[in-house]
Amino acid sequence: MVSRSYSNLLDLATGAADQAPAPAALGALRRRLPRVVTTAGLIDDSPLSPSTPSPSPRPRTIVVANHLPIRAHRPASPSEPWTFSWDEDSLLRHLQHSSSSPAMEFIYIGCLRDDIPLADQDAVAQALLESYNCVPAFLPPDIAERYYHGFCKQHLWPLFHYMLPLSPDLGGRFDRALWQSYVSANKIFADKVLEVINPDDDFVWVHDYHLMVLPTFLRKRFNRIKLGFFLHSPFPSSEIYKTLPVREELLRALLNSDLIGFHTFDYARHFLSCCGRMLGLSYESKRGHICLEYYGRTVSIKILPVGVNMGQLKTVLALPETEAKVAELMATYSGKGRVVMLGVDDMDIFKGISLKLLAMEELLRQHPEWRGKLVLVQVANPARGRGKDVDEVKGETYAMVRRINEAYGAPGYEPVVLIDEPLQFYERVAYYVVAEVCLVTAVRDGMNLIPYEYIVSRQGNEALDRMLQPSKPEEKKSMLVVSEFIGCSPSLSGAVRVNPWNIEAVADAMESALVLPEKEKRMRHDKHYRYVDTHDVGYWATSFLQDLERTCKDHAQRRCWGIGFGLRFRVVSLDLSFRKLAMEHIVMAYRRAKTRAILLDYDGTLMPQAINKSPSANSVETLTSLCRDESNKVFLCSGFEKGTLHDWFPCENLGLAAEHGYFLRSSRDAEWEISIPPADCSWKQIAEPVMCLYRETTDGSIIENRETVLVWNYEDADPDFGSCQAKELVDHLESVLANEPVSVKSTGHSVEVKPQGVSKGLVARRLLASMQERGMCTDFVLCIGDDRSDEEMFQMITSSTCGESLAATAEVFACTVGRKPSKAKYYLDDTAEVVRLMQGLASVSNELARAASPPEDDDE
Repeated sequence: MVSRSYSNLLDLATGAADQAPAPAALGALRRRLPRVVTTAGLIDDSPLSPSTPSPSPRPRTIVVANHLPIRAHRPASPSEPWTFSWDEDSLLRHLQHSSSSPAMEFIYIGCLRDDIPLADQDAVAQALLESYNCVPAFLPPDIAERYYHGFCKQHLWPLFHYMLPLSPDLGGRFDRALWQSYVSANKIFADKVLEVINPDDDFVWVHDYHLMVLPTFLRKRFNRIKLGFFLHSPFPSSEIYKTLPVREELLRALLNSDLIGFHTFDYARHFLSCCGRMLGLSYESKRGHICLEYYGRTVSIKILPVGVNMGQLKTVLALPETEAKVAELMATYSGKGRVVMLGVDDMDIFKGISLKLLAMEELLRQHPEWRGKLVLVQVANPARGRGKDVDEVKGETYAMVRRINEAYGAPGYEPVVLIDEPLQFYERVAYYVVAEVCLVTAVRDGMNLIPYEYIVSRQGNEALDRMLQPSKPEEKKSMLVVSEFIGCSPSLSGAVRVNPWNIEAVADAMESALVLPEKEKRMRHDKHYRYVDTHDVGYWATSFLQDLERTCKDHAQRRCWGIGFGLRFRVVSLDLSFRKLAMEHIVMAYRRAKTRAILLDYDGTLMPQAINKSPSANSVETLTSLCRDESNKVFLCSGFEKGTLHDWFPCENLGLAAEHGYFLRSSRDAEWEISIPPADCSWKQIAEPVMCLYRETTDGSIIENRETVLVWNYEDADPDFGSCQAKELVDHLESVLANEPVSVKSTGHSVEVKPQGVSKGLVARRLLASMQERGMCTDFVLCIGDDRSDEEMFQMITSSTCGESLAATAEVFACTVGRKPSKAKYYLDDTAEVVRLMQGLASVSNELARAASPPEDDDE
């Protein structure tokens, strides 16, 4: 069961590392084989045919996380086997008991927390598979160390919590060897998924920042895998995230998922901002779902905080040992007139334990009446990482506790009780039950379920109610003081939210939580409990899996291509009818045709989008050759001004459409015509001042004033701010131009105002109609473009409206530049391919012309 390590990133592109055979132990787990096995390690991922039978197997979700929800128990002697039990504190453990779909089968893949000797690994894997549906990933010790304590805890964890590596003491400089170990570990996890997955039916749910590049490995192996990812930590702002040297690799890896989950909108917003600023991707909301279009694939964004396992908490509350512990704590504190405030945190630099202690000290200094009465019980769980910073936090915490207790303590009274040893879950619940206030003052944290656990524990049960409030057991109350910087803060509207860095404000919040009227405490508790009860871990898991199923429902109806090397690999997903325009196919149709119509966009089609927009001499010569063929009518459609196009293209028979088709000219000697009744451009006097206002307030934007078109271009502006300003500008222009005969449109990086009725589709219609009027029965149409305005041409030439202008046997080729969703049926990859195609067709025309011309007489 030992997976081979992976250290060469190029192996990802070649597939050399994808041939790990599944062990025999996994035969029972892999109940359903993939559809077609073509060669060893290669599964056909072509679209499903309609005739393929579609069985209805039991749905399975493969849950992949750094650690399995398993506790391993070391044998007393080498001859005895390892034993295992479920880790009831693990979030993953609660998924299968909480999901609303009891038929769902869960398979877990992850590491064990204990080091398993190499000789025992096969037996351990067999036992976990058969008894727990778990597949352990055994990482070589050197990779495990550099992967987890190295890259995860030294780079990702601090950075995602807003700590920049400004010096070697603050996280350390980026280490390429640690990154390679991170990739290697993710590859080992991918191998384990490949051993058990049935790609046609199974869902894969990857958890947290430890496995951020895993989606790329899985997407490369199975292009249509149904893959979700949930990040349980914060996602930093783009200004923080973009300092990471491998920022683009991680973003592209996450985008190989179908659904990406975050706890809060802030985390999702930061991720989307990074995608926009670093990859140029924009997002939109479709029926309430935030989506990104990534090479034809729709990547959905899920915003939903995780919840607690209500069943587990209620079970623990009813345990006899919990009641006994509550009775003990009540005797220790309540019996002596003490009021308990509780903090439960890991001993690391982001939990803000020292700031909490400073606030407690300030409270006791400002309010002497609480001395001898108020007790802060601080449960300090062991840190998940290790290093100098953890040791410093421990030393500072112990010193502050001693100082506060010495200054404000008394015989039999310590204002701060520090518990720095692991507690059983029932013991922690007992502390929740007796605490009047719970304090969570982390300076930066993910979800943090401590407040939720506290609320449920304070709801209690009948036995605990009689112990706590014998007179009025039906009255429930709780108070929370929570940091603004934790994931659960937005969902707890009744909590006292604080900035943990403001010591005085936290002290005031603690005091106000203590003295708040009992009625208001009950109201806040009731509101919180209703939320926690209805948004438990089952609700979270079910909602995520339902959204994953919704996002993946059309996978079988898409055609997929994998492109890119290494961790830049991504999948292009397009409709089944959308295919690349083959040179052989179009040349044969071109040769057969007697009358041809060719419509071409310019910028982004014949010419790459660049600062210098003028055409090359080769492009002009190619167009001249095509126009020389009497069977061709070539039209160039562009948004540029007519004077610019006239200067750039001296071709005699080339038709030109300027300013998106407002001005038309069939040849160089012809006069310019207009495609619609003359437009009154007095509206510019209204629109231009508005655009000037946005140009002045948006650094990098410019205004392009053409004869009938006004354009505000923000290509060189900040993408987020430019997009925001563009939306506002569209609303502003539509408002002030409501009574003008113009249309306002937002394109990729601009806002355009042009006369109503002008479109490239109208150019296509007029060209074909004019050819018909001259008795030319068009039997070949080629239309190539790259942006939204060209979609109007594609729609027109493929519609029945143009059918009357074409021969019955006409062949129509609508082609977009780049593999992307389009009304065109064909695509070419880039402008270089477009130019080669035009040169090829020009060569055919020259060849046909030579063949048709009579041979010259031989004077001899």
